[in-house]
Amino acid sequence: MTVALGVEADISLALPDRAGALADFGDALGRAGVSVEGGGVWVHEGVGLAHFLVTDVDGARAALAAAGLGPVVASPVVSVRLAQDVPGQLGAFARRLGDAGIRILVQYSDHDHRLILVVPDADRPAAEAICAQWERERIARGS
Repeated sequence: MTVALGVEADISLALPDRAGALADFGDALGRAGVSVEGGGVWVHEGVGLAHFLVTDVDGARAALAAAGLGPVVASPVVSVRLAQDVPGQLGAFARRLGDAGIRILVQYSDHDHRLILVVPDADRPAAEAICAQWERERIARGS
């Protein structure tokens, strides 16, 4: 999947399960001037699974390759703002996606308090429509 320059995308890659792996990742992006807008790393079965939101996919890919990290997979994202002060928002929103048959492949929050989601390509238009409807309802409620 090609992601346009300047468009937010999730980059994912496997990091080694060792001390300093995340520092190597962050240093490489920092030297290249690539800003991370959200994401995280989880170790599962001895592999660091990294997912981060960036707008410079090509810069991130090049910087991480130069640091010996990758390969990097870039995926388009959909995002929505939940009412942070209302309990149950994550469940209610995720239920809408689930009821529509949309699988959530990756979920995290960005630095601007938005829920960031990667969904299968075929499901992205429906997920975007659900996000837009959720936003309209949230704004109408004043939350």
